[in-house]
Parts: sequence; structure tokens; C-alpha cells
Amino acid sequence: MRTVIKLLLSQGVTGQTYTLSGWVRSVRISKGIAFIVINDGSNLGGIQVVTEQDSPAFREISRISTGCSLRICGSLVTSPSAGQERELRAETITVVGSSDEDYPLQKKRHSFEYLRDIAHLRPRSNTFGAVFRMRSRLAQAIHLFFSDNNFLYVHTPIITASDCEGAGELFRVSTLDAASPPLFNDQPDFSQDFFGRKTGLTVSGQLEGELFALAFSDIYTFGPTFRAENSNTPRHAAEFWMIEPEMAFADLTDDADLAEKFIRYLCRFALEECSEDMAFFDKQIEHGLLERIRKVAEADFVRMEYGEAIERLQKSAASFSYPVEWGLDLQTEHERYITEQIVGGPAFILNYPRDIKAFYMRGNSDGRTVAAMDLLVPKVGEIIGGSQREERLDLLIARMAELGIAREPLWWYLDSRRWGSCPHAGFGLGFERLVMYLTGMENIRDVIPFPRTPRHAEF
Repeated sequence: MRTVIKLLLSQGVTGQTYTLSGWVRSVRISKGIAFIVINDGSNLGGIQVVTEQDSPAFREISRISTGCSLRICGSLVTSPSAGQERELRAETITVVGSSDEDYPLQKKRHSFEYLRDIAHLRPRSNTFGAVFRMRSRLAQAIHLFFSDNNFLYVHTPIITASDCEGAGELFRVSTLDAASPPLFNDQPDFSQDFFGRKTGLTVSGQLEGELFALAFSDIYTFGPTFRAENSNTPRHAAEFWMIEPEMAFADLTDDADLAEKFIRYLCRFALEECSEDMAFFDKQIEHGLLERIRKVAEADFVRMEYGEAIERLQKSAASFSYPVEWGLDLQTEHERYITEQIVGGPAFILNYPRDIKAFYMRGNSDGRTVAAMDLLVPKVGEIIGGSQREERLDLLIARMAELGIAREPLWWYLDSRRWGSCPHAGFGLGFERLVMYLTGMENIRDVIPFPRTPRHAEF
């Protein structure tokens, strides 16, 4: 039976025999002794395997090269050299899958750009091994957090007829003949399509999540979302994952409280449960990462009105590329200045102007703002965005009419305000941006296994 390398190093008994399988990171022969480093993905460094010239295992050395897969049986022994406490002394080595001299991941360090072109192999590198272990552990932590806080997990639809954000940046889902679709008034006749209407890939599960919150009180969604936005920035991808909790009988304060508790939990989880990979990121990707994440986990989360944020930015001596005026949205440079220079830690910005926010956000009594909030953190600015939802049917209908949003496609959403409506609130956190924040990685393409960006969907 195969033993996982991570468990072998932490729980294995010195002197006992174990069978390992993995991929060769390096092989070196010195004075009749072969040193092979193999990794099965379970930890950062893998394990060193040693075999001497008079051992039957040594006969396979000529067939072993970087990248090949091996099955090794041997005894766990104390390592006499620095680097790791224990190693495996091989008794038998079997080459499971060979690797030729063209294997792309040799000893030299490769750029992230190069590794994106070989996304089918980059998980075997140290950096991406650490990234995708972190991604996996964080996904598990997210489910654990919401389960421990009695939230129901809801799978909202991937194919949808509604555009939650109202931006129209949906990927269309259709079975109509692209070359010669049926027409009505010179436009494709979607009534003859598979679903009988125009549909697309979802940009958010929020609206459907609200329906479940109005039955189960506290729910969350965690799934893939899509945006047909022709953007090539390091922060945007066409396919990404979103975490979206929704709480019934909750207001904006409750929403911010949950967001603060959630981010603290994830920061602490990364530091405590992913310590080996976090140490790697601190050393190789962003010096000071551990301290940055620790400060957020322990910080006071400041809460500041949007109007106050604008005033403090205007009074600062900073020179910004984008204007700072009441009524304009905050840009990343403004958000980072607030959290890094004004506050010196995480900060919530509350109650934004209604004209720059979505139709579903609850209008405040001043008639100028809505109950929206963004959580800003050092280095990236906004990491969470949320709001209290407009639960009053008449005001929701009026807001939709004001923005030219048709009522008929959202009849089901309006129905939720007719029967048993109540105050409710929620937020969204982009999973890839969370992984970027906690690892120090600078490009969203490097924290998702197979990134989907304009003109890139090779794998």
C-alpha cells in the first residue's frame, strides 16, 4: 500500500519499511550513492531517497530522470545530512512512467508566464504545488466555517436567464445554429432555443441565494461564476469562483460582522493549518507575507462612512490618478490609501451613493445612499463587497423602473418580496482573490488551475 510522503515524514516509524510513489524532482549520483528527491504533491519538499551501488535498487538509476514516476520500497532512516531529518533508504525502485530529456521542468527556475503555457505540468513545480494545496485547504476551510455557523450550502444555477449585476457581460448558452439561427424581427429567435428564452452562464448566485435565505435564514453559495469581459488585467478572469453568504433578518451591521469574522477565520486558518506552504510564500513570493496576514487576523476592523472616506482622501496630500469626489466610486488606489495610510489596517466603507450601486441594494432614508459595504485590506484594497438587500416591494419596483430593468424576467425575485419578506443582507468574496491575498501571488492566472481569459482556453 502506498504511503503519503507528508504522513510518512510526520508519523512514520524509523526502521520500518514503506512503499512510496511519486515524481522525480532531482537525481544525483556521488561516489557510488544515488540521491533521488521525489514528491507526491502532499508536501512542499517531498522526500530524499538514497540507494547505494551494491543495492538492487541501484540497477534502475540509469532509467531514472527528472519528471519520471517511481514506486519505491525501502526503510525510513535518520538522515545524516542537513535539509531533512529523515530519508528513505531504497530496497527496490520501479520506474512506473519514464520521462525524456525534453521534460520542461528542469532544475532552472521558470517564469510564471512560461509556466502558464504548460498549465498541464506546472502543478509539479514548488510554487504551484503550494498554491493548489492552499486553494484546496482554503476551500475546505470555507465550508467548515459556514457549517460551524449553521449556514445551509446551496447550489445555485450555472445556467441562468437573469443578469444579477445588470452589466450584460454574460456568456450566452444556446443550441441555435450559429451560422443560420431562426430569426424574429431580424434578431435570433430565442423562443426556439433549448430553454425557450435567452440564457447565459451566471455572474452570481446571489439572487437565487436570497430565495433560499428567505426559507432557511442563513445560507451560502460557493461555485463557479463567469464574466464575458474583455479584460486582461492580473485581477480578472472569465471563469472564477465566488463565495456568497446571505442572511435573513439581518442588516448592514450584521453583514459587516460576518465578513469580519470570516476574514479573520481564513487568515488564522492559513497561518495555523498551512504553515509550511505559507512559510514558502513568505520566503519566495512576498517577503513579510506572514506578518501582513497576522496583522489582519489580529487587527481592529475600522468602520467608516463613504462620505468620511471621501473627505479624508480629499484632505490628504496624496496625488491620485483618478478624481476623488462624492458620488464617484472608489478606485483601487483610493482603497489602498485608506487601508494602508489612513487606517493602517482593514476597514469597512459603508453606505455608498445609490447611483453607483446595483438595483437590489436597500435605499437609505437620506435618499442619496444605499446600505452597501466594502471591506478593504492592505495591499489589494477591496476584498469583499456586500449590502443589505431592498426587501420593500414598492421601492424595489420603483428602483428597477428607474434603471430600466424589466420586471417580467425577475417576477420570481419580486414574488419573494410579496410573501414573507424580511430584512436580509449578504456579500460576495472572489475565491481567487482570496487565494492571491493569502499567498502573495500577483496574478489571478496563477491561482486557478486552468485560467480562462480572453483568447486563452487551451486546456
